Amino acid sequence: MAQIVVLGAGLGGTIMAFEMKEKMRPEDSLTVVNQGSTYSFVPSNPWVAVGWRERKDITIDLAGVFSRRGIGFRPEGARRVHPTENRIELNDGSLLDYDYLIVATGPELAFDEVPGLGPAGHTQSICQTDHAAEARTAFEALLEAPGPIVVGAVQGASCFGPAYEFAFILDTALRNAKKRDRVPMTFVTPEPYIGHLGLDGVGDTKSLLESAMRERHIKWITNARVTSVDKTMIHVEEVDENGKVKTVHDLPFTFSMMLPAFRGVAAVHGIEGLTNPRGFVTIDKHQRNVAFPNVFAIGVGVAIPPVGKTPLPVGVPKTGFMIESMVTATAANVAALLRGETPRAVATWNAVCLADFGDEGIAFVAQPQIPPRNVNWSSQGKWVHAAKVGFEKYFLHKVRTGKSETFYENLTLDLLGIRKLKDIHLEPTQ
Repeated sequence: MAQIVVLGAGLGGTIMAFEMKEKMRPEDSLTVVNQGSTYSFVPSNPWVAVGWRERKDITIDLAGVFSRRGIGFRPEGARRVHPTENRIELNDGSLLDYDYLIVATGPELAFDEVPGLGPAGHTQSICQTDHAAEARTAFEALLEAPGPIVVGAVQGASCFGPAYEFAFILDTALRNAKKRDRVPMTFVTPEPYIGHLGLDGVGDTKSLLESAMRERHIKWITNARVTSVDKTMIHVEEVDENGKVKTVHDLPFTFSMMLPAFRGVAAVHGIEGLTNPRGFVTIDKHQRNVAFPNVFAIGVGVAIPPVGKTPLPVGVPKTGFMIESMVTATAANVAALLRGETPRAVATWNAVCLADFGDEGIAFVAQPQIPPRNVNWSSQGKWVHAAKVGFEKYFLHKVRTGKSETFYENLTLDLLGIRKLKDIHLEPTQ
């Protein structure tokens, strides 16, 4: 019997547990370790922040879900992974042994890297549902006393889609409230151009997003380094292509939401051979760590080098479908090891993204997510908002029922030619 542990129960970890349960042998055991027992559908956090969703609409208690699937659950959370001992130290001081570990923790939010940033400082966040609920209170105060908005991401961030989404959702919510004319808005980002997204663009995202911002009267500053945040002012250095400061901006705000940079969580950060200096788990093409080959990793906590050189640090996002492809590859590879076989599955890292604007949106497909690509497509329309709502309901249904995927999902992806695993027979030999 092998003991398999999934560390983390967010978007990737929860689906990882369901898929691993289907692939492992009957005699193997599976345990999920998470900080708390609540699953939150993070892509809906921008809607929570403007009052379009309640917390209860996007959260699920995982204890019952995992119990029905025969999956062990430890909601104490992990204090430290000890890979040389094949065990995890939990926050209550107990130890959990494993034969195979799948790290799916997501990131630690590095608000402390910019003075005054984050909910403990002077800006809002939509990275966690608790943060989004706090942002809703601040948004309601904005409606009572309208003033300038600053939205975006700081240097080192790697998740730009939600920043764009939230800027447009704020615009829509303010127009609905007949308050938009009293709220100037500025988008601040370290990206070298609007629509870069940490991916050097996808399709025509540069033109689409710039046009949408002009249409909605959202100004922007790119190549922007946020140096500090005061109670009502964000201090920004705009740099040139060589990283030299060319302009300094002091941006007053009544409401601000700035996404932070990410780093690896404390449970794995600084473990030699397991993580890079930033604390992200290093993996090979099979999602497997080289130094500790019984440790795999998926999701935002995986180390991926940046796409090209930029004047300011711009990380690569790990989008939902890209993470699900990591899940499928990891489940197949751990299952192979359980049966004495060699891991062979390689995730496609394809990206399918729906960026909601509240009344319309932009969709893009990147196959694979990291250039060069076989498919590089983006489109805009009201259908994107409807699709995002439908995906929210579908994904929450998957979690509630304990399924990693459905027949209809697989059929749709097949029709679109979108795959989770590479065809290894078509891969070049090395």
